[in-house]
Amino acid sequence: MIRAAVIGGSGYTGGELARILCRHPQIELAAMTSRQNAGTPVSKVLPALRGFTDLSFEAQLQTDVDLAFLATPHGASMDLAPELLSRGIKVVDLSGDYRLRDAAMYEKWYGHPHRDLDGLSRAVYGMAELFREDIAGADLVANPGCYPTCSVLSLAPLMASGLVDGKVIIDAKSGTSGAGIEPTRATHHSTCGASITPYKVVGHRHTPEIRMALETVSGTDVGVVFTPHLLPIVRGMLTTSYVVLKKDKNKDELQALYDEYYAGRRFVRLTPVPSIPSTVGSNFAEVGIETADMGTVVVMGALDNLVKGAAGQAIQNANIVFKLDETVGLDFPGLGV
Repeated sequence: MIRAAVIGGSGYTGGELARILCRHPQIELAAMTSRQNAGTPVSKVLPALRGFTDLSFEAQLQTDVDLAFLATPHGASMDLAPELLSRGIKVVDLSGDYRLRDAAMYEKWYGHPHRDLDGLSRAVYGMAELFREDIAGADLVANPGCYPTCSVLSLAPLMASGLVDGKVIIDAKSGTSGAGIEPTRATHHSTCGASITPYKVVGHRHTPEIRMALETVSGTDVGVVFTPHLLPIVRGMLTTSYVVLKKDKNKDELQALYDEYYAGRRFVRLTPVPSIPSTVGSNFAEVGIETADMGTVVVMGALDNLVKGAAGQAIQNANIVFKLDETVGLDFPGLGV
């Protein structure tokens, strides 16, 4: 049995990691850390886990483990990962600290210098459907952000085909859980409960991550216009992206392209119209494609921002790192409502 720790376990993502891991048949949830909740039973802070774990939070990781999930804020993971790796512990980092390969780009978008350049150079970007072979040999995996996962998975077959002419425009919408467990004025119910609100327009730090992944897939420079919006729901994400093709393709041809690209990829489900409720609570992403006038293609994606966009994808990556079937512990349907 693989022993795993969740570092920073009291937030939404840490709780979601624990929820899935406590039923994983081959990875044991052996420890959870939280400085502010040290000594407190996990099930008291995360009551949904009552009857599923008898762990208490540790202030710092003292338990011997094989694997650590870092559900820590941006800037904290780069101080934790080197020490964990030196102990032979494999790391899946759910923050943004190891996603961008360029240290200068990281400093520009995250506002402080990167303090672990060795780790940055060895980290593998963990979008399993695209980079599975690289992940399999990694000891440090940078788990992608939720917006990049939804955007890139929906666009990757087109980008890899070389058919896209010019930039990609992405209209993205996410539930309030994506903002984290700490309340803010912007996520207060009276502010967002009856509105769809754009935020960080053309300035969201997931923009360079989306561009990096699409450029890796396409092998060419990609312009990205990315605008996120806050939806008055708790979980779930929907992206609608627009591209212009160099050469007209009908819908059947494009559908065949997607069918081939994602053949054998269990967690990408191709559907005419992606559905947030169909994916919530699951590790599935849904992708749909439609043609419009003048060579324009509309690509849609939906997923649960806390599962496929965070904890579920992290566990999928850990399965691959430890040479397990990547679906183990994750192959369950969404809620549907």
